[in-house]
Amino acid sequence: MRLVTYATDGVAAGGVLVGDRVVDLASAVAHAAREDSGPPRPLPVRAYLERRLDHVAVAAAAGALARAGEGVTLDEVRLLPPVPDPEKILCIGLNYRDHAEEAGLQLPSEPMVFAKFRNSLIGPADAIVLPNAVERVDYEAELAVVIGRRGRAIPEELALRHVAGVTVFNDVSARDMQAATSQWTMGKAVDTFGPCGPSLVTLDEAGDLGDLRLRTRVNGATVQDGTTADMVFSVARLISHLSRAMTLEPGDIIATGTPAGVGFKRTPPVLLKDGDLVEVEIDGLGTLANRVAGPAAELAGGVTAVATA
Repeated sequence: MRLVTYATDGVAAGGVLVGDRVVDLASAVAHAAREDSGPPRPLPVRAYLERRLDHVAVAAAAGALARAGEGVTLDEVRLLPPVPDPEKILCIGLNYRDHAEEAGLQLPSEPMVFAKFRNSLIGPADAIVLPNAVERVDYEAELAVVIGRRGRAIPEELALRHVAGVTVFNDVSARDMQAATSQWTMGKAVDTFGPCGPSLVTLDEAGDLGDLRLRTRVNGATVQDGTTADMVFSVARLISHLSRAMTLEPGDIIATGTPAGVGFKRTPPVLLKDGDLVEVEIDGLGTLANRVAGPAAELAGGVTAVATA
């Protein structure tokens, strides 16, 4: 199943992507439960994950509703990040062997963890807005894992049971801010610097998380082409490690690192500028395609907030 958050008339709701149609998630849940009590209230994706419902039954119900003509087409909605309101966005640094090599750094012995926040999240077609404060803005293609089941001190062998699904993530980075201190948060948690989506793909459809191909294109030219097989720490290891320190909650996002080819390490460097088109694609999961906008968009209010129902 492919879960989305979509906006119509300024209000966001959870949905199920069936082909090119979006079926309301609350309607699919009600149909799966054979409930007929009138139009249901919108159901956010995070609230759906917290209820731990049967994905197979809900997916089947969404398919039946789509075949009956229910829902809307993708061109009628604005897709937001699949989970626009996570409690935590946890990111992993230097988790690909080839990226550590291009950075001239040793492989970490323990996962390197930093954070982004909700202010960074944007949808699969929203603009990455360059703030006045930065000059060296970079892309990073990443597989993002979304937690579906609450857990603390999770054994590695049980970790994937806590995963709702995966999605595509772009860990946009302000390299000048990132390099200014030993702490990375200021360079990573910038507004709009977390494109995510287009959908949350449940594990039954996602394939082998240890063998997914990631690519980044800037203005059509491929600048990253890697595979999750090159990860230093697997998804299961990361979940187990993080849960040693904190309780992982449904909707939490874990961005698992990027392969080689980042812009500031290329010759000549490929740094993002106003008007660029950045596409991040993971086989089987979809593509993020975000334009880059200059600081004028920030000053003009180019970042639009949409209320979550």
